[in-house]
Amino acid sequence: MHALNIYAGPTARKHLARDGLQATDVGIIPAAAGGPKGLILGPLDRFIFGSWLAATTHEVHLVGASIGAWRMATACLNQPEAAFAALERGYIHQHYELSPGQKRPAAAQVSELFGQTLKDFYGGRVEEVLHHPRFRLHMVTSRGRQLLRREHRLGTPLGYAGAFLTNTVNRKAMGAWLERVVFSSQHAAMPFGSNDYRTRQVDLSAGNFSPALQASCSIPFVLKAVHDIPGAPRGAYWDGGITDYHLHLNYSPPQTAPLVLYPHFQKNVVPGWLDKGLRWRHGATHHLDTMVLLAPSAEWIKSLPNAKLPDRNDFLHYGNDLAGRVRAWSAATAASQQLVDEFHAWLQRPDMTRVLAL
Repeated sequence: MHALNIYAGPTARKHLARDGLQATDVGIIPAAAGGPKGLILGPLDRFIFGSWLAATTHEVHLVGASIGAWRMATACLNQPEAAFAALERGYIHQHYELSPGQKRPAAAQVSELFGQTLKDFYGGRVEEVLHHPRFRLHMVTSRGRQLLRREHRLGTPLGYAGAFLTNTVNRKAMGAWLERVVFSSQHAAMPFGSNDYRTRQVDLSAGNFSPALQASCSIPFVLKAVHDIPGAPRGAYWDGGITDYHLHLNYSPPQTAPLVLYPHFQKNVVPGWLDKGLRWRHGATHHLDTMVLLAPSAEWIKSLPNAKLPDRNDFLHYGNDLAGRVRAWSAATAASQQLVDEFHAWLQRPDMTRVLAL
């Protein structure tokens, strides 16, 4: 049983058939929203950023939303292998104590504890992220408009209902309710086109790094919105996955590094969080022509605890049983080393029969 599936867009597939895949071919790496699902990508992150890309000297753009933004910011730290291991431990062991009869923690409690987690994790190291010699970080957030311009007990649910209905008709029209705001390091140009959706770009700085990263991870109704991020337009900012769940973007890698390498937890690259139930938007488009996507096979996923990837429902399933959830998630991340072993073996001897159409 193969753990890893390799998918490629048509342009990427021609490149792989001709030249295989070299670290110097990679110009962009996206990282999706998806909460605990991203944990299974930890071993791949440690390999890609800790050793494989470390031997190169070219510029690489890292684009992340939600946990993907946290992962890509971590990739910019010195000694990324150790940093990714610390992220994995911290994420697995996070715990929000529930009172008797309480099914889920309050959003204010989660935001406060999560914000402190990010400050502790990057404490004294933000400059490493902002000034990495080769990596350019782009963190995606979603800024509310109209009823969503400020978080409100009544206005926010109504605003998201409006966004849901508008998005069902036309994804681009959802920009009336929410816009994509990308925080980019070192004044870097965005490595993707922005004609698909209402978009702003803001310089990422020491003054807005923490609130921007927390905003990118702030799932509506699970965490509180982050308001009025320094250097950015005023307003309420939420999870970048709302506008760009799996970062289905019009990528434009440079000719010198012409491929997009996407470690992902599934084959489909779903555009926005509100598109999860809209199956007709889950297919590949020409925006992904230069992409090589790495994802676990369905058969391998069935071998994991509970026969699935870790996900946010596990917080409800395990409740205050922290030890039980830690065991399940730790077992899943340990098993994910097989993804690395198979990817490394394929890099050494590229076999095009293993490369599937994206």
